[in-house]
Amino acid sequence: MLFYDLKEKWRLLMTKPIDITDKSFDQDVKASSQPVLVDFWADWCMPCKMIAPIVEELADEYEGRINFGKMDIDNNPQIPAEFGIRSIPTLLIFKDGIAVDQIVGAVPKGTLQKRLNAVLES
Repeated sequence: MLFYDLKEKWRLLMTKPIDITDKSFDQDVKASSQPVLVDFWADWCMPCKMIAPIVEELADEYEGRINFGKMDIDNNPQIPAEFGIRSIPTLLIFKDGIAVDQIVGAVPKGTLQKRLNAVLES
């Protein structure tokens, strides 16, 4: 029981991706002084659920260097349409408000780390 309590407390302390909406996109992504990874997802999408814990881990690991957000495409159709999101999960990485990389599908954590590091080094 003690282990579970400690594990739950640690989970609550971890940095989590913020919820981004059509209305908050400009402020949360375009105006960000740091790169931003946006996870376009939907509740019914199994691959989205597979990659979600990885995105949360990366949000914690890259805290202070890259911001992380999630956008539910069912509740926010405008921005996904603007970026031509046709498959989910799709992860877009923005730098200086511009999409600089796109990852489609549930990929391994190492793949995402390589792509994030490339954005940080550019």
